[in-house]
This record gives sequence, structure tokens and C-alpha cells, in this order.
Amino acid sequence: MNAAFLPEPPQSPAAKAAYEDDFASDGYVNNLTRVWCWRPDVLMSFQNTRTELLSESTLSSREVAVLVAATAAARGDSYCSLAWGARLAGMSDEETAAAVLRGDEADLSERETALADWSRQVVTDPNATTEADTRRLREAGLSDREIFEATTLIAFRLAFSTVNDALGARPDAQLAEKAPRLVREAVTFGRPV
Repeated sequence: MNAAFLPEPPQSPAAKAAYEDDFASDGYVNNLTRVWCWRPDVLMSFQNTRTELLSESTLSSREVAVLVAATAAARGDSYCSLAWGARLAGMSDEETAAAVLRGDEADLSERETALADWSRQVVTDPNATTEADTRRLREAGLSDREIFEATTLIAFRLAFSTVNDALGARPDAQLAEKAPRLVREAVTFGRPV
């Protein structure tokens, strides 16, 4: 079975560098990297923009993991749900991560719960958000800047997931193998491994 709907991209110095980065960090080339290396310059630009967004953010790493896991799951993206569910499990525990992926009550702080709920709402129907929703985020302790950053991060994740999903990027077997059991069991949607 193919890793995606597109064949292996043409080799270029930028694609080779992206593949080498994957090998260095993960020990294999990710299927999503193969898709994105049809335009490695766009992949690099996307990664740099995301890094820039988070570089001065006061959202904690765990809050970002909650936000991305909730976004990916609400979008039905198995690839990012496995990756970010595993990351969240490492920052909390696998029960908490699995609950976030299922959209259930989880052992989260008030801020994290508000971010998970906001993620699901933005993914499901961004036009249905109201001023009362942003007020709830403020009441949970988020600043207006953090609300903007969270919303932008959700939008970036949606764009990234849409490219991966539309072009058939299958979650890597290695990714699924490394994910905690409860995280794997919670990901009952999206493309199979």
C-alpha cells in the first residue's frame, strides 16, 4: 500500500535535507514529509511560521499539545492525532491524552479545558463562535494575544491536516507503534496506519 496518493517527489537538495531531518529525529522518513516535499520550500515556510508563532507565545508546551490534539481529533486526522496524542501523553499520561482525543472530560487545567473546547468549536463551525466564547477563554485565564495565537495555531493545523489527508498521507507504522496503547485505541477515525 502506498504512503500517499502522490508518488515519491523528485529529489532536490531541499527534499534531501527534509528527509535527513526526519531520519535524525525519527529514524525514518515520515509519509507526510514525502507529500510535502513536492514543495519543500512551502514545508519549510510553514514550519518556520509555526515556530515564529510559538516562539514568543506564553502558551505552555502542554497547552499547545492539548490544543493540537483536540484540533486533530475534531478534524478526524488520525496522523496528527497519533503524533500529538503521544506527545500529550508524554506530558501528562495516556488516559488524559486519550480523553482529549475522544473529546471526553480529561484531567486538564481550566485553561487547557477551555483551549480543547475552543479547538473543537473552531474546527466544527468557526462561524458559530461568539463573543461569549472568547469571554470564556479570558475567564479561564487566557489573554487576548493567547486567544489569537491559539486560534491561529488551530488554523495552521487545519491547513496542514487538510493537505496530508487530501493527498492520502497515511500515518506511519513507526508512529503508531510508539504511541501509547490508549492513544492508539482512541484514534478510531481518519486514514488507517
